[in-house]
Amino acid sequence: MTMPGPLGLRLIFRQFRWRIAITWLLVLLENTLMALIPLFLGRAIDALLSGQLYALWETAGVMLTLVAVASARQTYDTRSFGSMRVRFGAELVKRLQHRPVSQLNARLDMSREMVDFLEGYVPELLTAVVQVIVSIVVLWHFDSRLGLSALGVIVALSAIYALFHQRFYLLNRDLNAQMEQQVSVLEQRRSSSVLSHLKRLRHCEVRLSDTEALLYALIFIAMFAFLLINLWLASSIAAITAGVIFSILSYSWELVESGITLPVVLQQWSRLSEIRERLNQTAEADQGSPE
Repeated sequence: MTMPGPLGLRLIFRQFRWRIAITWLLVLLENTLMALIPLFLGRAIDALLSGQLYALWETAGVMLTLVAVASARQTYDTRSFGSMRVRFGAELVKRLQHRPVSQLNARLDMSREMVDFLEGYVPELLTAVVQVIVSIVVLWHFDSRLGLSALGVIVALSAIYALFHQRFYLLNRDLNAQMEQQVSVLEQRRSSSVLSHLKRLRHCEVRLSDTEALLYALIFIAMFAFLLINLWLASSIAAITAGVIFSILSYSWELVESGITLPVVLQQWSRLSEIRERLNQTAEADQGSPE
């Protein structure tokens, strides 16, 4: 059965929205439980120092529930997203069957990245969003200055990535264009052509890697500055306990981890934007219809 509409994430989501929705609900539940663990650990520390065990059993219950939810999601995702790859790949080949094999082969690999994004990167994004929200709320609960510090670093990260989005798009365009030529180059069976192709691929990958290195250098500087600021702010809170200090540092570190995850997901989004346009430009040429 034909899947109507332009090839891309929107088409996949429209065709498999209920399967994807179940995955995302499980991801939200899993990561909400994960985000609550440092808070329960902090409570358990203070309770144990007072000679009480109730908070320890509460923490154990949260951890066991987390294990059950994570295992169920892993089992479900493998089957569900595997079916999506089959359907989406078959639809791509049907639409682009008259294109050269080199292009079709490359685009088939690219189409799998669309489903990979929904299976892997979107859950990572949901994880990061949950961690950011919970971290900001908890840190604000302990001291509004901690919450403001967290909000400030998230704004800074967004601004940093905005500076890099267009460059990632252009670099991925060059890499994908070169990858599409691979089968044709191999069919020539000429060592010089293969070597030239591999060198061009390497050049594209080096440019991407250098851009990533600069992006993450800026991100790490911002996140580590945030961590040190929150450590200093925590030391100034009156009558603070060991459990509260642990929770503050844990949630500050969770925000650091989220800050590292978000650019990875956004970078992949930049890549998929280029892939979507590439797939549908080819589809238009074959079908003679508007996007």
